[in-house]
Amino acid sequence: MTGRTALFRPCAIIPSRNHWRALPSIVEALRALDLAVFIIDDGSDEPAASALAAFSQADLGGGAVHRFTVNQGKGGAVIQAFHMALAGGYTHALQVDADGQHDLAALPKLLDRARRHPDALVTGVPVYDRSVPLGRAIGRWVTHIWVWIETLSFQIRDSMCGFRVYPLAAVAALLAEEGVPGRRMDFDTEIMVRLFLRGTPISDLSVSVIYPPDNTSNFDLWRDNLRITWMHTRLVFHMLANLPRVLRHRPDRLPADGAQTHWAWLAERGTGWGLRFCFACYRLLGRTGCRAVLAPIVLYFYLTGREQRQASRQFLIRAFRAKNPQERPGFLDGYRHFMSFAGRALDTFIGWTGQMAPETIQPGKVDDLQDAVADPYGALIIISHLGNADLSRALLDDATRDRLAILVHTHHAANYNKVLQEFRAAAAVNTIQVTELGPEIAVSLKERVDRGTWVVIAGDRTPVISRNRVVTTSFLGEPAPLSIGPYLLAALLDCPVYTLFCLREGDRYRLYFEKFADRIDLPRRNREEVLQAHAQRFAMRLEEYALRDPYQWYNFFDFWAPSHDAD
Repeated sequence: MTGRTALFRPCAIIPSRNHWRALPSIVEALRALDLAVFIIDDGSDEPAASALAAFSQADLGGGAVHRFTVNQGKGGAVIQAFHMALAGGYTHALQVDADGQHDLAALPKLLDRARRHPDALVTGVPVYDRSVPLGRAIGRWVTHIWVWIETLSFQIRDSMCGFRVYPLAAVAALLAEEGVPGRRMDFDTEIMVRLFLRGTPISDLSVSVIYPPDNTSNFDLWRDNLRITWMHTRLVFHMLANLPRVLRHRPDRLPADGAQTHWAWLAERGTGWGLRFCFACYRLLGRTGCRAVLAPIVLYFYLTGREQRQASRQFLIRAFRAKNPQERPGFLDGYRHFMSFAGRALDTFIGWTGQMAPETIQPGKVDDLQDAVADPYGALIIISHLGNADLSRALLDDATRDRLAILVHTHHAANYNKVLQEFRAAAAVNTIQVTELGPEIAVSLKERVDRGTWVVIAGDRTPVISRNRVVTTSFLGEPAPLSIGPYLLAALLDCPVYTLFCLREGDRYRLYFEKFADRIDLPRRNREEVLQAHAQRFAMRLEEYALRDPYQWYNFFDFWAPSHDAD
């Protein structure tokens, strides 16, 4: 945690020019958090001007509306709000855009992050839906690259999101010592970069951002792009002119918050438009050409995905040590791991779109599969995030696929799954979103199993909510928490249990389908010991297959971390 300030007293600031329709709901959400609200009317026309002026001091919790009769630009409006917040004795200013783009449900998390890191600039990192204009998305990537150059760092993942909490002491010092940053659409990026270069840490939080259908943009295509170009030029020369000070004051990366170490809360990285671009490259260039296009994109995610990169290294160190105690993974091994994951996603897409031959999957250990197919009763199949189990589902015939009921938690991968379903609706068929295995779901699954359904559940990830339903197993020589959910469910379903692994070998995949247990009984006397034994058996089987090709391990979180709740 960064050094604490004496007081955390936040307010909210909203710059607005001709945006007023979404403001009542925005103000309501801010007031629900007991925040005073300062609205800056940046020379709005009617009817926006009257709508903004109608907010009373009581409506704004002691805040106020300040009107510029002549437009000052977004930066000018925000700076005016800073002065008003400082005069009111506030220590932090939560900036929200007035056009309704930002997910207001993220406000409490943004404020909580600022409370825990009071000296940091806490900022949203946008996760866009399909409404984002392509030109805007490309422009953001160009700015990302320039910011990395200007800061000599990858710590700033997004500098353009106007959804952030400013530490006002750091802002006041910047304005007093270096003057006012760009006053228009260059403001958000420039003030963040300048604060960072002065030693202000950056803490980010992924937030959903949309472009409302009736949204009007104040972005001037030619003038603002010229301003942004000039801003990047200034910042590069500013960095070079102050290089010793910049290197001396560059802030350390803040530690990841505990809530993000659980796999379900890791933000999905990659927007919908980016995924569609990759899929278009595949159709145009084939798998080899598409992987070449993906290589620099994956390198970006590898360099900027600190938590995922560290998790990859933690796993590879253990896997390499298990195979050869003298061998340790290097930078290229981690990058190869990320590229393998990208290849898995690409292969899944190819399979679901019908462009992969069924014989791509070759049989490994599959004798038990024939028994399962012949049995009219259902079964429980335990899979993992090793290899590509989803590809084996994609290449099944329709009759066999209809027997499946897949328990999934895909909110952390919403973009990928949404795009995949656009190309093949069957990718979502027979999937059941499960955050918690409650009695109602268990009863429903029991009825399905009685009718011949195969219930599929992942055995390598801890539960999203009741994370006390875990046991400690030995995996690659160290204690690792594993869920007991599959074995509790198997006991309730009273059915055969199998494991399934599908690993890539060269240009083919090999399928392994093995019986895990005829039935799972949980006697009351030693119930915990039996659950522990089943989880350990699965850990041993998972380890066996993981060591065949460690690069096909796709759990990019700290697998060995003790299970804990995510707030």
